[in-house]
Amino acid sequence: MKSLSITGLILLAVSALLFYLTTDFAVEQIKISHIMGMMAGVGIGLIIGGMVGYVSKGSAIKAEQKKKEFKQLQKDKEDLEKQAAEIAKRQAELEESQNKNPQI
Repeated sequence: MKSLSITGLILLAVSALLFYLTTDFAVEQIKISHIMGMMAGVGIGLIIGGMVGYVSKGSAIKAEQKKKEFKQLQKDKEDLEKQAAEIAKRQAELEESQNKNPQI
């Protein structure tokens, strides 16, 4: 978003420079066509800015969702590893008790 703002300011400065170089730059010489051009430029800028903002927000939301899913998967993996270790420990204890007390 920062780069878009900088690009917008540069384009605004270029357009002001071109306007200044092509006219005598007197307030009396500004006509309705100049105002319509400025309004069209602002409108196009708002439309493009809105689309870029929508796309960047959507990708940020998707990235955040992926991070949450990854953290949840890590947590589930840790829980499963703990359960597997507990089961293995119980299995080892059961085998040990069967070795001490063999059934005939």
